[in-house]
Amino acid sequence: MTAAARVLQLLVERGETLAVAESLTGGLVAAELTSVPGASHSFRGSVTAYATALKRDVLAVDGALLAAHGAVDPEVARQMATGVRRVLGADWGLSTTGVAGPEPQDGKPVGTVYVAVAGPDGTEKVVALRLNGDRADIRTESVRSVLELLSGELGEDASAQDTEQNGGN
Repeated sequence: MTAAARVLQLLVERGETLAVAESLTGGLVAAELTSVPGASHSFRGSVTAYATALKRDVLAVDGALLAAHGAVDPEVARQMATGVRRVLGADWGLSTTGVAGPEPQDGKPVGTVYVAVAGPDGTEKVVALRLNGDRADIRTESVRSVLELLSGELGEDASAQDTEQNGGN
């Protein structure tokens, strides 16, 4: 069973819903989720906020934070997850932001990624990733990592990570 199928099954069992805010993954998390038959039972939708202004205007990420630190920041990831949860009316929100390459962004090296989850009862967690590989590898590993983060928060995987990790090739 794929990570997407696992989290969707857990959400259905719990009677909960999910929304996703994506930047560097550009819709890949939503595509992975919607590839699972029956995803509509728990997946509400997604916002692909590639432009920084959309993070601010649609997801309510603090404009001063974006101006000071850029879009690749752990607090931006957290605010994206809470923002999409609110905007799309979901129990859980996921987010991805980072640098897939080929060039650094906002002073952050390629492979710097933050994934976040926000859920009921004030649940919030951000994971910093330092990924290797090309653009496709970094984006693919970001999708896997954010789905595993949610899986851990849903109680499926007791080894959910809350520290910096290394991944990719």
